[in-house]
Amino acid sequence: MTASPAETSPVILPLAGLPADFRKRALQWGAQFEHCTYFEPNGQEYPTGPFERLLAVAAAAPAAIDSLAALGAATAPFDMLRVGFITYDTKNAIESLSSENFSGFGWPELHLFAPETWLLWRTDSVEIHGRSADVLSHIMAQSVLEPPTLQVPRLRPRLAKADYLRAVEAIREDILNGEVYELNLCQEFYAENVGLPPTAVFWQLMEASPAPFAGFVRWHDHFLLCASPERFLSHQNGQVISQPIKGTIRRGLTPTKDEQQRQTLLHDEKERAENLMIVDLVRNDLARVAQTGTVRVPELFGLYPFRHLWQMISTVTAELRPGTHLADILRATFPMGSMTGAPKIRAMQLIEHYESSRRGLYSGSIGYVRADGNFDFNVVIRSLQYRQDTGYLSFQVGSAITYDSDPEREYEECLLKAKALLEVLGTSIK
Repeated sequence: MTASPAETSPVILPLAGLPADFRKRALQWGAQFEHCTYFEPNGQEYPTGPFERLLAVAAAAPAAIDSLAALGAATAPFDMLRVGFITYDTKNAIESLSSENFSGFGWPELHLFAPETWLLWRTDSVEIHGRSADVLSHIMAQSVLEPPTLQVPRLRPRLAKADYLRAVEAIREDILNGEVYELNLCQEFYAENVGLPPTAVFWQLMEASPAPFAGFVRWHDHFLLCASPERFLSHQNGQVISQPIKGTIRRGLTPTKDEQQRQTLLHDEKERAENLMIVDLVRNDLARVAQTGTVRVPELFGLYPFRHLWQMISTVTAELRPGTHLADILRATFPMGSMTGAPKIRAMQLIEHYESSRRGLYSGSIGYVRADGNFDFNVVIRSLQYRQDTGYLSFQVGSAITYDSDPEREYEECLLKAKALLEVLGTSIK
């Protein structure tokens, strides 16, 4: 199925013998490859655990899986690790949908490649798998870039604020008419002809917004710098776990104010209603691939602190039916309900109508699939997308619109979610 090297005994390096900046050197080395994916948990605690720290690279990926149809036809389980991404537009291969809006990017539908070399961090060591000859010496020879002084122009909205506010009002009318219960409306902010050092900016983003499902992707001249706090789906030995986030509030500046903010979010009826609607959607999605009676909600309305925000996170679990493969699971659950709304198909149709940009990898997922069938995928939010060949840079942010939504408040929530990205870029929005 793949020309990548067969698994052999890994080279094991004790962390105590490596420099403090080894991760940065490793990513600097890895980002030279046209296929590079790095997963960074940032030391964050998370219910059921964050991403594993993993760096996977390949100079070429001729056997990469690049569509949902190819994933469904692939031998399962895989013969070795696969890593990569799934774009939001994979929805078009699942439902009778299309994406006709502007796109500054050209990501493939999905991309799961078998790495030539991959590094896996353990508690006290790093393992080098695959082709390991001279990898350590090449990593150690890297010069870590100093944090750059960026000169990014002010970002322009693809959707003017007035148009965004009108869209929120129109969606409220759609909800009143029974079209949807909730819709996740997103908007793009962009700049052109930008020069960025992707790895250095990634580490700046990790400093500004450490997140448990962060990652760095290079696919040819396309880059994703992701500081996601949200898990889409993981699979561990027959159990699938989804952890949708719905509910956001700014952190307080003092412990007392912070606790007040936490309590405000906990008792916010609108935020709880949004979260519950998406939990119900996820339960229904998972029931399509779960053993009867195994869908559970072990935590509802959990509140978790991040650098800038409190987030409301719920956990939904299920036991998979025997013989269920990744393509089956994606057909049942993708895109994640937290990024669409409910009911999902009508919400996605309205998203195409009201938004002015294709989401690309935003609202999609990055993740890894092990040879044993276990996997972990995030939700791509709080992320920069960048094309080094054209200089096109953008990010998207969104919020869940319900009938109770106030358009100005929804716009402010979008700006709050953009805060860390704007800080890293050293710019603002026009």
